[in-house]
Amino acid sequence: MGRPAAAKPGEEAPESVRDRILNTARELFYREGARAVGVDMVVAQSGVAKTSLYRWFPSKDALIAAVLEQEAQDRWTGWDRNIERAGPTPREKLRAQFQGIARFVSSPKYRGCPFRNITVEFPDSEHPARKIASGVQFELQRRIRGLVDQMEGVRDPAELTDQLVLLVDGAFSVAQCMGSDGPQKYVVAAADVLIDNHLRPAG
Repeated sequence: MGRPAAAKPGEEAPESVRDRILNTARELFYREGARAVGVDMVVAQSGVAKTSLYRWFPSKDALIAAVLEQEAQDRWTGWDRNIERAGPTPREKLRAQFQGIARFVSSPKYRGCPFRNITVEFPDSEHPARKIASGVQFELQRRIRGLVDQMEGVRDPAELTDQLVLLVDGAFSVAQCMGSDGPQKYVVAAADVLIDNHLRPAG
């Protein structure tokens, strides 16, 4: 599909229309669920014409996928920001990620991980948004493994990585069910315990 023509002087730029649609859909999908929100609701809330929405997103599935792509971009931007602010060692960088997760799931606006929410709503593994969500999960595993591999003395890097990924999933899930006072507040301490255990001699 070709890119819409640039706006004439005095008209709203096409990019701002696309961003408004995308940001509105992102908020609605996260708050209400992607299946529950129809295109008409996105149009009404964003204040754009339905033809404008379909010009940028030819189907609702395409809009859902675009929302997930934006979520993924922001997720990894946050990850990189945590790395930049952390101490120099790989363990400090990994700890900074768990501190970031603790902050995210403790937000009063938190309603679950957007990627895990999508996998629940769309069980079809071939759905474009489901593919993006799965890709984010594997990327999380890859990034954690990259930091684990930089740490000295880890007995089983693959096992520690999987345990830390499981811990992340647990924090996302329990916070959604139990609210801001749930056991996710111990996610950083739990990660420290797992890492310490893998740094001790076996037996």
